[in-house]
Amino acid sequence: MHLRAGIIVFTVGVSAQPPPPARTRPAARAVPWSDAGLVSGEAVALEVRVARLGSRVLALLLDVLTQLVAALLLAVLIALLFAALPFELVDAALNSATGTLALVLVLVGYPVLMERFNNGQTVGKLAVGLRVISADGGPVELRQSLTRALVGVAVEWPGLILPLISWVAGVTVMLTDRRGRRLGDLVAGTLVVHTRTASVWRPIPTAVPPLVGWAYTLDLSRLDDKLVLAVRQYLARVHLFAEPARTRLARGLWAEVAEAAAVTTPPPPLAAPETVYLAAVLGERHRRAVQRLQRTRAVTSALWPELVPSPPTMPIRPASPEPATTGRVTPSQPSLPVLRPAAAPPTQPDTPAARPATVAGERPGA
Repeated sequence: MHLRAGIIVFTVGVSAQPPPPARTRPAARAVPWSDAGLVSGEAVALEVRVARLGSRVLALLLDVLTQLVAALLLAVLIALLFAALPFELVDAALNSATGTLALVLVLVGYPVLMERFNNGQTVGKLAVGLRVISADGGPVELRQSLTRALVGVAVEWPGLILPLISWVAGVTVMLTDRRGRRLGDLVAGTLVVHTRTASVWRPIPTAVPPLVGWAYTLDLSRLDDKLVLAVRQYLARVHLFAEPARTRLARGLWAEVAEAAAVTTPPPPLAAPETVYLAAVLGERHRRAVQRLQRTRAVTSALWPELVPSPPTMPIRPASPEPATTGRVTPSQPSLPVLRPAAAPPTQPDTPAARPATVAGERPGA
């Protein structure tokens, strides 16, 4: 504050503050097994796996079988059509044109029509679980399907231009490409992905020891099978949920289980999350189901033994004769004393034995 000619002047100091950091959108977090590299418009990584050489070859084999069946049906239809036409109209030119048209329909028309009207899936891809999409993640278009089919027929399969060289080139491109694309995919801008998600097998959590005795006293006869299946599916996928959805689902399932089976009386002896209680109840129910199955099998085996397969028995081999022993004993086969029964003493005959004759002419007993 300064005083100048009766005027009070205030000086205010203002310090420059840095601008607040711009709030950027978090980067998409890719799933470990997702290798397609597709991101949605909301910057969310799509959980998509690309199809590699093995699955695509299997789908191609199924498609080849389908094309062979289609070609056979077309051949039968063409033969019936030619049989109905006058003999003067059927000549070599008509046969050649019809054969070429049928070949184009089988090799080019089949994949184009199937991918166009079947959501990017041919018969082989549908069986294996594959799908053709655009490189940006959108549905495949008609021109893309036509381009893929023409390039495939020309240089891949059946490879009308340099078959052996084109096959080797196609396999090399698929092995070296990061997303496993073939030549037709690179030209048309498409991508083949899996429609079935990959899952890692994980065991269902079991009951902790402090809750085993408590679960043994529960009455689980009123538990619904659908509710038990929901609990089992939740425990199998509990690692996939994030908080707070994981806890909210666990509390909801535990409330339904407690209401259906009255498992809160007696109360659990251990203060634990609801997931631990659900695992204890599910483990006890599984143990009782196994016991019931064992009792049923025991009754069945007692009433009808033919229904229960007998355990495999090992064949009994006859004892091999003992080898002749020598004076030397090898270290790997130690000699053991052989116990043999003692020989019985000779028995005396009831009648005296006849004395042999020692002198010529003397008769025995003389």
